[in-house]
Order: sequence, then structure tokens, then C-alpha cells
Amino acid sequence: MSSDNNVLVAPLNWGLGHATRCIPIIVELQKKGFTPILASDGAAYILLQKEFPHLIILKLPAYNIRYPKNGGSFSWSIIRCLPFILSAIRQEKKIVKELHQRYGFVGIISDNRPGVRLQDISSVYITHQIMVLSGKATFLSTFLHSNIIKKFDQCWVPDFENFPNLSFKLGHRQGELTNIKYINPLSRLQKISVYEIYDLLIILSGPEPQRAILKDILLNEITRFKGKILFVFGEIGEAQQIRHDDAVTFYNYMTTEQVEFAMNQSKLILCRSGYTSLMDIARVQKKCFFIPTPGQFEQEYLAKMCDKYKYAPFSAQSKFRIEMLQKAQEYHGLPDKNFFTDWSALFSLFQTK
Repeated sequence: MSSDNNVLVAPLNWGLGHATRCIPIIVELQKKGFTPILASDGAAYILLQKEFPHLIILKLPAYNIRYPKNGGSFSWSIIRCLPFILSAIRQEKKIVKELHQRYGFVGIISDNRPGVRLQDISSVYITHQIMVLSGKATFLSTFLHSNIIKKFDQCWVPDFENFPNLSFKLGHRQGELTNIKYINPLSRLQKISVYEIYDLLIILSGPEPQRAILKDILLNEITRFKGKILFVFGEIGEAQQIRHDDAVTFYNYMTTEQVEFAMNQSKLILCRSGYTSLMDIARVQKKCFFIPTPGQFEQEYLAKMCDKYKYAPFSAQSKFRIEMLQKAQEYHGLPDKNFFTDWSALFSLFQTK
């Protein structure tokens, strides 16, 4: 199935954020006459299947990254997983070569998958973390990530180039990288005019076991909430499950269209401070409250910066109480700026090699 317009799009399966922020890219590729060939693993693979049933979707090796129950030991957990991650990256490289022989890619878009690139094919890396926070090892993790970024033709940072922005120093580190392009935030959602029918929307996401731990905490806390709640567990399955319990409606997962309506119909959003969540909430312009994943330096940093600039309040997971949500009304929300991305200019890269 070799073609002169096939583009490989491969998001990392680490939560659903990498996959969901690739959705607008996949849509725009089709609008511009390209044929996206998708590849991932785990929940990200299933999500892409549900969003794009008409496209070819291939499986890549799993990195098998899991958060420890003790968030403070996350760095050591990653170190222990490193041999498996490196093995997956080596397998990726081999698989991508084989896939190119079959499909004849004109371009490759990798969202945080270092092994998904080819030297002779225009290859793009997507990340919002030019600086990779890892506690005392931040310098080393940033150095190693920079070496990965340099191997790609371009690195697309989904953020505004100038302040106010959403990634702060994560995506705006000064350094020697010359292939950085700021493409403005990526969101699969749009702000639409609908009635607000939910007082609170809760969206869970991220790797296990921390997603399930937060789910249990919130199921207990919402018993004291006064108002109508929509609760999305973030559990991708073969079938969608919906359950009503008094003033609370539960979904195991939602499609893009459903998430778009849910966010626009809600007065307040409670979720992790993952970067994709920030981009989506900025797009729909809703008040929000963050609970960062314990031990994940990136989410903890973003939550603190959002609090500092009065975008949104946050709480540590172990200390969260439902009454804290009232603080969100004192904050002015995430920055409302132009989300325009010049896709024609970006995709022209795929016609240069």
C-alpha cells in the first residue's frame, strides 16, 4: 500500500493525552490530502481505533510505564523501567523501517516516541517538555531529551511562543536546539455555545495505579457535593457504559464529541494537571481545579504555576477535600489566546526530502 501521501502518526501510550492531542493533527492531515497511518499501543491504540475506524491503525511495542502507589518514588520507578523502555525503542526503530517498506511514508509524526523516525524521511517530534523535570536529575533528563529532539527534522511544541503560555519553562527553555517550532496549543475541542447543565465535570486520566487511587478518593468526596456531577472514569473499553446515581452521571469513557459537549456544558472542571488537559480547558475557557499525579514533577510544576498566575487552584491528592473547589471562583482561568495553527506551512516539511 505504498503511496505518495502516507504519513505515520504515532503517539506515546502514557495516559491518553498524547493520543488525544494528535487527533487534530490527524484530522488536518486528511483535510490537506494526506493519508494518516496510525500506530500506538494499549489504551491510546484503542482510543485511536474508536476515533478513526476508517484508518489503518498499527501496534507498537509498549513502554509499560506504571506509576508507583508511592508517588515519591516515581523517579526510581522510571529508572527501574529504563531497560524495558530502551528495548521498546529499539523495537520501534525496526518496526518503523518495516512499515516504511510497506506503506512508503512521506512523513513521520512522533509524539514522544524516540524510536519512531527515519533518517531519509521528514520526521517530526512533538513535545511540550524541552526541559524535563526530574528533581535532582533534571539537568540529566533534559540533556538526554535534547539529544533525542536533535535527531528529528523538527520539534513541534504545542504552545504559544510568548507569555502568557501554558507550559511555562517546560516548553520555553533556552538552549542549543535549532529545530523548535511553536505551533500553538493543540486541542481536539472547540468552544461552543450551550447551556451549562453540570455544576462539576470530573475527568480522570493517566497511568495506573494513580488513576484508580484518585477515582476512589473522589467517589468518596463527591457524596458531600451540592450540585449536578458528570464523572468520566477514563477507562477505555470495548463498549461505553453509562450509569446514573441521583445527581451523578458516570461514564467509563467519552468520545471526542461527547467530551466537547461535556466541557462546554459544565461550570467547573476537576482533573489532573496534565498538559493536554490544560490545552483543552484553555480552548473551552472554563474554570478548573487540578489534582496533579503524585510524584510526577511535570504535573506538580504546572499546577503550581497555574496557581501562581491565578489560572486555577490545585490540591495534593492526599489532601483534597471537595470543599476546596470553591476556590476556583477566585481565579480567572487559563489564558484566552488565538489557537490558530498554520497546518499548510507545517505539512510542507513532508514534501522536502
